[in-house]
Amino acid sequence: MPDMDPQACLQAAQRAIFSLGLHDAAAALCEANMAYGLAKVNHVLKHFGYRPDALFVGTPDMTITRNSARWSAGFGYGGKLLWGTGDRPLVVLDAKPNVCGMLVGAVEKLPQVDELIHRIHQLQHRGMTIQDIAVEWDLHKGNHFIDLCALQPADPAVELPPSAFVIHTAAPEMRGPNPLGPGLYWDASDELAAQYREIDTPWGPLHVLIDEHAVEFYRFYELADSFAKQRRLMIAQALFGEFQLIANVTHQGMSDMNTIYLGCHNSLDPDADYLPIMVRGDLPGYLFEGLPNLSDSVIRQMDFHDRANDLGLLEALRNANVIPHGAGYALPHFRDVVRVIDLGDHRYFEMSVAPATTNEAAPHVTDGTEILTDTHDLPQKYRGRQGVFKTIECGLGRLVAKITPLHVVKV
Repeated sequence: MPDMDPQACLQAAQRAIFSLGLHDAAAALCEANMAYGLAKVNHVLKHFGYRPDALFVGTPDMTITRNSARWSAGFGYGGKLLWGTGDRPLVVLDAKPNVCGMLVGAVEKLPQVDELIHRIHQLQHRGMTIQDIAVEWDLHKGNHFIDLCALQPADPAVELPPSAFVIHTAAPEMRGPNPLGPGLYWDASDELAAQYREIDTPWGPLHVLIDEHAVEFYRFYELADSFAKQRRLMIAQALFGEFQLIANVTHQGMSDMNTIYLGCHNSLDPDADYLPIMVRGDLPGYLFEGLPNLSDSVIRQMDFHDRANDLGLLEALRNANVIPHGAGYALPHFRDVVRVIDLGDHRYFEMSVAPATTNEAAPHVTDGTEILTDTHDLPQKYRGRQGVFKTIECGLGRLVAKITPLHVVKV
């Protein structure tokens, strides 16, 4: 590809975003920001002599990320980011994999809430170590939780116990230097700082590892992912005793040196009988059998075929193999992205404001806009079940059970 001016590069990156997202402000804002992230990755690929073929497949939960560093680098949430087929020794650190994931266990009977709190209290005070690393309790932070749920099969052929629990947590022990390796976050590790290359692009820098450093980092990532899964499993065993393991899967991590799942599952993950889509605490979640995707019929239905074929990305779409892990954030006070004010390494998003919903505000509201740059402190809530319906519509998985939260524990 010949050198292009920055605007042409942005337009080319925009064409490589294949969105299955909902038509709302959060998905639109994610897509607007991802164009910059892809343009930056393509710039890096060209810098190292690779074809600039980065792409993003947005899942139905496509939305913003509240991680300020990830957002400012040009990355959103809810989808799969690729910059090769796995054989390029190049890792983009700014996407910030953190091995966050969910464990789903099924039981005949859930513990009483008071008993569960007592077990959590004991576990917190007793502490827990894995491979001589002290576990940092994080189930009270952010969007992490333990859900106690009723479990109801939707498929008569599927036999499951009547109850289940979901543990949603990451591994903060892996972000910085630790006995397993240098850490996952480029901005929390002196060892990574000595290894990464900071590549300037027209839209700000990217921090990347190349050659043997990329290979070593991915080897460490696999250890960190294994640690996070063992961590979830040990917490589950300490709190619930014996159970039927349904899933212990990562939705914020890598599958090779050139692929990162940004808040979605690999639909063919071998560590899951069924994959959870947890919507929010007041609505049922669902277990899905993940399916190979995207099918040719869906690729054509979504009007992706010709564009993907022109870009040489058709096989990547046919092997997307994605499914959401949740509903994603909604931004109910916004309608759409009006424009992006691009000042090089800073972007300002002008958003149209949603109509007033109260009689008090209605007389004073005009067709105004709001301009933002960071998404961390934006007022937001979780979407409803629209993403679940879109998952079924797009053939990403087959619904096998409903998993209804009875108690949400964040302590």
